[in-house]
Amino acid sequence: MAQETEQKNVSGLLSKVWNIANVLAAAGVSYTDYITQLTYILFLKMDDEREELGLPSYLPEDCKWKEMASLSGTDLVEKYEEILKTLSECDGLIGTIFTKASNKVYRPVLLKKVVDMVAEENWYMMEGDLKGAIYEAILEKNGQDRKSQAGQYFTPRALISAIVDVVDPKITETVADPCCGTAGFLLAAYEHMRAQSRDVEKQTFLKNDALFGADNTDLVVTLASMNLYLHDIGVNKSPIVYQDSLIDKSERLYRVVMTNPPFGTRPQGSVDVSANRPEFIKTSDNQVNFLQHIMSIVQTGGRVGVVLPDSVLTDGNATKKVRDKLLKDYNLHTILRLPTGIFYANGVKTNVLFFEKGEPTKDIWVYDYRTGVKHTLATRPMTRADLQDFVDCYCSGHRQDRKETYDKAANPNGRWRRFTEEEVKNREDLNFKWIDFTEEDDRTVGEILKEMQAEADGMTEAVKQLKSLLGGIEL
Repeated sequence: MAQETEQKNVSGLLSKVWNIANVLAAAGVSYTDYITQLTYILFLKMDDEREELGLPSYLPEDCKWKEMASLSGTDLVEKYEEILKTLSECDGLIGTIFTKASNKVYRPVLLKKVVDMVAEENWYMMEGDLKGAIYEAILEKNGQDRKSQAGQYFTPRALISAIVDVVDPKITETVADPCCGTAGFLLAAYEHMRAQSRDVEKQTFLKNDALFGADNTDLVVTLASMNLYLHDIGVNKSPIVYQDSLIDKSERLYRVVMTNPPFGTRPQGSVDVSANRPEFIKTSDNQVNFLQHIMSIVQTGGRVGVVLPDSVLTDGNATKKVRDKLLKDYNLHTILRLPTGIFYANGVKTNVLFFEKGEPTKDIWVYDYRTGVKHTLATRPMTRADLQDFVDCYCSGHRQDRKETYDKAANPNGRWRRFTEEEVKNREDLNFKWIDFTEEDDRTVGEILKEMQAEADGMTEAVKQLKSLLGGIEL
């Protein structure tokens, strides 16, 4: 019953969020811009609610919600723009949240409508994790919008959770995500670590010094920073920085790195990576450059979990040189083969590589969660439970106890298999495939029709929302 109530509350508040979105769309504001404006306004409101509960606010007095909530007309627009300008010039996390902040809602009546709709709810003290559910829904909707290109930043929560569980960051360790998106890995790591000790010094270190994230997209830096602020993480010194990690020359090293870097070629007009990082093997592939960057920022003995496409495991030339360096200087002990249908970019074949710095690769254990596995975002989304068998097989903290489920005679289609050091050395690539069965569709006609209807309903709803966005709104 409690879960039903929570779902109802989430649904009601999400409806309000999309109503706000419709208002901004009617003003001709692009999707990415109105998500940013909504983030700013929601942040100011939640900060006000925190202060009413006796929690500290780190905003200047003349930049708070109460300074603009009762205004209207040009007074409201001018005050809102003044707040954004001041906060964008602040130090620490506040300045990071409002990186390059500017108003995109120029019509006073529309801005007032948004402010009033936000004012009608208490957002900070929602039941359970409603705040997180709504926030994630905003990000997910943004990820579904192809024009925003935000899908590349949205890593499924189930996958993040499994990676964090097996990498197992400790409360005394530093954790980095050099292409942090909306800080999903950092927040999951924080929740994982904070339950490990009640020691005040360790908790203080965790909040202020343990986490580091970077991204080179304004919207994403804002969303990530706001996410951390609402968890009281790194308030005085921002854990999130606005930077292009591939040209970063800092010498800071981290004990744990977990990330899902952008794939493909580097955007046109970007600074040439090889000019700034001459130590890198030269390549135009983002994923290969990010792999090299990750290898350069992890401490000796440190642990990495990184999502990468199949091309990193199969391509020749520069990619193979990087792969050879990885095998020589790092212990690539585990690969998780992921299915398609879990990211907004359809058909992308990815893996999670788990490695440690300081020793060469010997045996590689591979879990094939791809062959014969079907997921879709609409009807069969991947859940954390789907990855539990992998987590169990991984044996985090006691990898010496690993046992194959693959057996050449008894279970040739076992998903968990060890490839020996000799087998690895004799291969040209690391694209391990062994499961060999015809992928038959075992669904009944009724099940197929049901799934087709669910997909059709999803498309109908998407068309309905699109019409709403394009059709304007009466005020």
